[in-house]
Amino acid sequence: MKSNEATLHKKLRPRHITFMAMGGVIGTGIFKGSTETISLAGPGVILSYVFAGLLLLVVMGAIAEMATVYPNMNMKDFIRKAFGERLSFIIGWLYCFMWLAVCVIEVIAAGSFLQYWLPDVPLWLLSLASAAFIIVVNMLSVGGLGELEFWLAGIKIAMIIIFIALGGCILFGIIPTETPPYLSNYAQHGGFFPNGWLAIFSALLVVTFSYGGSELIGLTLTETENPEKVLPKVVKSFILRVVLFYTLPILIICGLIPWNQLDASTSPFVQVLSSVGLQGSAHVMNFILITAVLSAANSGIYGATRMLHSLAINGEGPKSLARLSSNGVPVNSLKLCAVILIVGSMVAYVAQDGLFRILMAVPGFVVLLVWSCICLSQLKLRKSYPVEPTFKIWGFPYVTAVTVGCLWVIAFLFLIDPQNRISISVCVAFMAFLVIWSLVKFRRKQA
Repeated sequence: MKSNEATLHKKLRPRHITFMAMGGVIGTGIFKGSTETISLAGPGVILSYVFAGLLLLVVMGAIAEMATVYPNMNMKDFIRKAFGERLSFIIGWLYCFMWLAVCVIEVIAAGSFLQYWLPDVPLWLLSLASAAFIIVVNMLSVGGLGELEFWLAGIKIAMIIIFIALGGCILFGIIPTETPPYLSNYAQHGGFFPNGWLAIFSALLVVTFSYGGSELIGLTLTETENPEKVLPKVVKSFILRVVLFYTLPILIICGLIPWNQLDASTSPFVQVLSSVGLQGSAHVMNFILITAVLSAANSGIYGATRMLHSLAINGEGPKSLARLSSNGVPVNSLKLCAVILIVGSMVAYVAQDGLFRILMAVPGFVVLLVWSCICLSQLKLRKSYPVEPTFKIWGFPYVTAVTVGCLWVIAFLFLIDPQNRISISVCVAFMAFLVIWSLVKFRRKQA
């Protein structure tokens, strides 16, 4: 393999990084998964999103701090430097597993949204077409991919802003409707916390899945010029946008439709606009929802291919996965992701809703592990930094340690949730396989 084959192109700009990370975050978790979180906790679920946003702020701050000290490393390299190649190997492959599961979720969601217009076409066929589109897009150079993702993510961000403005006007009667709800739906149907305070913590699992993808910024470092200067600025603006783009739409949804009357089979965004008689707007919204989940899948394939490339470069995966095309795309990694994405789309033919439920829980648990490892890496590496970081996380080490504790509590809640038994089995089985593989691989390497 030629030496230049393993060199990624530094073509991503700050706006690309921000929107690619937001593309990974703002997808099925808000557009479809929000129905589940609202059903768990009612309108009070916004506290789940705010609390998870605070945890995310610490995780992103840890990435930004380490990036200012180790500018040529990505997220997995930080874990490797702190805890060695074995944990780096396990987390790296788990992260790939997570993103591929997310991508399957997104293309299935895209297929379900397409069925709004094409009800007679099988879900698996529409999902397969969505998967093919994502694969073709990821064959672009990283600069072209970043630019396309900038516009795809921009469409859904603009849509959320319009939805907030339109929904707010309907909620308070500025746009005339038969009976403006005002704030009545927040107080009726059991109140703001209809299922009690503990339901806020139950919803954290799905909320964590929704925010998963933010750490994708930690993988863009090797394709960004001057990441040590760019990343702290990106992080500061990123967190507030993410939290607002989740909490405000959910407040609008719960204000316009009683929380216990949402239909789990379609997006709450489309339901809201249809329920107030804006059928034409619902069609426009459905189009934007499709671009939104395809954007999230696009970010997911980017994350999986770059992590596979990083694993191959460090000897933690097959060397063939490090090979790049002439425009800097990890071509063999993309081929592997394409096969898994196509197979996942076809599985939707057999298991539709069941598959969606299983895959929704898997990424949430893996995100908790990855976020924990990022924070623990920052805790361990801070005392041995070779240079003084230009950006420091706040309240160190207490804030970071509390964040790790909270992440572990949420992970424990995941483990004891009976609805996640199948997902737990999948995660534990794959982790056990990775642990055994790492023991064999690195023992042989040391010998």
